[in-house]
Amino acid sequence: MQNRDQLYVDGRWTAAAGASTIAVVSPSTEEIIGRVPEGTPADVDAAAAAARAAFERWAATAPAERAAFLSKIHEGLKARADEIGRTIAAEVGMPLKLATRIQAGSPIYTFAMYAKMLGGFAFEERVGNSIVLREPAGVVGAITPWNYPLHQIAAKVAPALAAGCTVVLKPSEIAPLNAFILAEVVHAAGLPKGVFNLVTGYGPVVGEAIARHPEVDMVSFTGSVRAGKRVAELGAQHVKRVTLELGGKSAAIVLEDADLAQAVKSTVNACFLNTGQTCSAHTRLLVPESRYEEAARLAVEAARSFTVGDPFGDARLGPLTSKAQLERVRGYIAKGVAEGAQLLTGGAERPEGVARGWFVRPTVFGRVDPRSTIAQEEIFGPVLAIIAYRDEDDAVRIANDTIYGLAGGVWSKDEERAKRVARRLRTGQVDINGGAFNMQAPFGGYKQSGRGRELGRPGLEEYLEYKSLQLKAEARPEPPVPSR
Repeated sequence: MQNRDQLYVDGRWTAAAGASTIAVVSPSTEEIIGRVPEGTPADVDAAAAAARAAFERWAATAPAERAAFLSKIHEGLKARADEIGRTIAAEVGMPLKLATRIQAGSPIYTFAMYAKMLGGFAFEERVGNSIVLREPAGVVGAITPWNYPLHQIAAKVAPALAAGCTVVLKPSEIAPLNAFILAEVVHAAGLPKGVFNLVTGYGPVVGEAIARHPEVDMVSFTGSVRAGKRVAELGAQHVKRVTLELGGKSAAIVLEDADLAQAVKSTVNACFLNTGQTCSAHTRLLVPESRYEEAARLAVEAARSFTVGDPFGDARLGPLTSKAQLERVRGYIAKGVAEGAQLLTGGAERPEGVARGWFVRPTVFGRVDPRSTIAQEEIFGPVLAIIAYRDEDDAVRIANDTIYGLAGGVWSKDEERAKRVARRLRTGQVDINGGAFNMQAPFGGYKQSGRGRELGRPGLEEYLEYKSLQLKAEARPEPPVPSR
């Protein structure tokens, strides 16, 4: 049991303004595994005031000094990698080996990446008679989700600190325990007081207080489209910068010349990673009509290889993270059946062999109508929709025909052809033949998948403002008049 009874504000652990707490529940056992303070707007006021007071001094620190702090945080997280992996496996339900590699490994890498990036980043340059400066945006409110909790925290906190911003962090109340490990590491690294602040609580209370707070200059939010719209609405009251990383309904296009077995297996893996609770998951598999039957068979085989169970055991598929999410996914599966899609494997029933926990069967639908609910809306569970297409133009049309534009994939033995198709997709990231996720490349979406980018150099630039110093041109003597 991890009971956290204090918030981290102004460089110290302090009691919350209220006495209420939030229970953290294991999705595997449905038992309480910890508690955190239920923060209030008064706690946000204190954190924002601390961040504002610390901002000017932190913004003035040399990039090399900020890089040194980021390196210390990197080393502190690295030393606690196993603990982070276990904590997130317990909170979220991702199998332990994957949680240690991904959920712990990604944020560790992110802090190191931005520490290194500061060494060669130009915060000013001369352009004509101007000096163009890149200055920190100010106090940043970071509101993060539960599916990749510390990864998403690091993707905001590390570049914000690198830019010279101060931070007020609100992690998801569903998976907040890992954020306290980061706060302990930050404290041990000696980060100046007020530069990093942690306030736990519910989105409609603490999240909204951050988004509307007059001392918060910028909000970076990751979550649902509905919540993102609300954050943008509140931020607009002070015309503050708001970056949003929202949902996705990503399509993997398998062209007729692709290695079908590899493409289908990889797409199922991408769909089911973290029990489908990945915003960039490839949840639509687009295959040529001529290869549909074979693709459906391969997808069913791949899905059935995912054993469901305890994330601390040998299971490949853990539980969904909350009871609400379980009911949501079951509802979508029922909707798919009701709208006429073919249920090839899985379903809404509890998986065999598990008596408790928020588990769902790995599910594959075939002959899915591209305009149906399960082909248009983000399910956030291990549910794959297979859609047959006529030709390349039809595949691109179907892939682009959603409100989202976060990720996708293209498969072809002709890489140049795959890249041509990828360029036609209105989405922020496209994997070519299963290309690996690159932390140094920008991540973010088109359309209602959000605005702004995280990770890589663009992730740092999101937290910077431009300023131009216009210099008076030096007086030049008049040219002599030639004699006649």
